[in-house]
Amino acid sequence: MQFTNKIQGDNKMRVRTRFAPSPTGYLHIGGVRTALYAYLFARKNKGDFILRIEDTDSERYVEGATQVIYDTLRSTGLYYDEGPDIGGPYGPYVQSERKEIYHKYAKELVEKGHAYYCFCTKERLDTLRHEREEKGDTFKYDKKCLNLSKEEIEENLKNGVPYVIRQNVPTEGQIGFDDMVYGTITVDCDTLDDGVLIKSDGMPTYNFANVVDDHLMEISHVIRGSEYLSSTPKYNLLYKGFDWEIPKYIHLPPVMKNQTQKLSKRHGDASYDDFIKKGYLKDAILNYIALLGWSPGNNEEKFTLKEMEEMFSVEGINKSPSIFDVEKLTWLNGQYIREMTPEEFTENALPYYDKVLPSGKYDLSILARILQPRVEVFMTIPEQVEFLEKRKEYGVDLFYHKKMKTDAKMSVPVIDEAIEAIKNVTDYTEENVHEAMFALVKKMGLKNGQVLWPIRVALSGEAVSPGGAVEIAALLGKEETLNRLYIAKEKLAAQ
Repeated sequence: MQFTNKIQGDNKMRVRTRFAPSPTGYLHIGGVRTALYAYLFARKNKGDFILRIEDTDSERYVEGATQVIYDTLRSTGLYYDEGPDIGGPYGPYVQSERKEIYHKYAKELVEKGHAYYCFCTKERLDTLRHEREEKGDTFKYDKKCLNLSKEEIEENLKNGVPYVIRQNVPTEGQIGFDDMVYGTITVDCDTLDDGVLIKSDGMPTYNFANVVDDHLMEISHVIRGSEYLSSTPKYNLLYKGFDWEIPKYIHLPPVMKNQTQKLSKRHGDASYDDFIKKGYLKDAILNYIALLGWSPGNNEEKFTLKEMEEMFSVEGINKSPSIFDVEKLTWLNGQYIREMTPEEFTENALPYYDKVLPSGKYDLSILARILQPRVEVFMTIPEQVEFLEKRKEYGVDLFYHKKMKTDAKMSVPVIDEAIEAIKNVTDYTEENVHEAMFALVKKMGLKNGQVLWPIRVALSGEAVSPGGAVEIAALLGKEETLNRLYIAKEKLAAQ
């Protein structure tokens, strides 16, 4: 395969892009990125974004997966102009409902000599494949059935002999295409296989159905992963066989989990829905996915979908693979959380509170105030707040803090005085607790940390917890605060 730097010029026709996923499970990150780029290109050029469901592989079909595709695109704001559930002038938009269309065009190719019936058995093909592998060659069908007479073909069809329809790829010359990211790509025809167009079950292959559908649906720009670069020359032979106009191509670099492995739904890598369930925000996910292979040309890393529509350009798409960095996504998600109002934060946090905290027991405004600055992903909330409901066991060594200059011995009088201070709070509000604790600091003549650290440890049972002594005491309430202070007093006395 040869690459040059020739890039296609601007397209003057109406822009129509499509996202054509297979209903084989949840949408993985690479799939969402393809949908996003196709959507952005269409919107930037005031064109149409189409959803098409490619369900010709019945063995991989997953019940309910089509609805997942609809729900995911809507939840991300990638609204399509035409699709199976909303209709449009080029339907049906589900490939299994277009079977007769594919057969019509496959037969047209046969009549033109660009395709042929193949009646070879699985056993013969397996033998041929084995022979090629033993020689170290890539499998290529040997065109045996290309030479069948019209009478032989008709007799086989009449007798119900199983068959496929194969593409008749030229054995000489070159075929190439221009890609708006990778430039001009040219291959020798004798390296290409006579791939199957119509399978023995009567369904089209992915390769054939895409060509037919993209033409009939007037897709102007085909946006898909770079794994299809090697197949595109064969697509163009089909376009030429039909004498159809060839669409513009925009192939996208792969999204990798590391330097050598691609992200893959088949290998169990996280899907869009997995991240949503973990408490990542859809806007943050979409923002991060946009940066996997595309740059806006400046140092900006955070932008809305509307801003992406305005900034997106093919020139910003990279050729190099992008590695999916969960830490970077987590950081970006945290930035989105910081910008929420306390009310928005609480709305998103409630399902996670409900996992460990009784509904209505704790002050949500305090929880929002202490958690929002430190939460990067909502799924971490249960672990951070479970100490409120489930007192942690801890040792007296936890009272030691070098920076605060505290230890177990110094904490004894602090806890004693804190018990009395809390007892004396009659109207138990956060404001009054704050006043009582800072009065205690002044009374004992110590630094803030020397008083508040031991109290916070006694109340949380942890070295690291959200909020300080005042907020935790306010959340726990007077009775539980005193209970935990008494427990700490007993631990310290027993040392």
